[in-house]
Amino acid sequence: MMRRLLMALVRFYQVFFSHWLNAGCRYTPSCSGYAMQALQRHGAAAGSYLAARRLLRCHPFCLGGHDPVPEQPPRLFTRLFSDPSTRSHP
Repeated sequence: MMRRLLMALVRFYQVFFSHWLNAGCRYTPSCSGYAMQALQRHGAAAGSYLAARRLLRCHPFCLGGHDPVPEQPPRLFTRLFSDPSTRSHP
């Protein structure tokens, strides 16, 4: 449910604000497109984390380029949300 709400907010931004701001993202996919893909692929928590990291990297001094959403969620989220019974203990 939270994922769908966040995706709706991103879509609202894409439809109503992105054309007015006309900033032009330096990355492909665009930051909002990246956020949508991250939310779809990794859920609300990890998708939001990835989207926030992307937004922090996107600034006038970055090189930009192709930056796809990773196939696997960040390690922090795989450890937090994994089944404790399947974790290996040192």
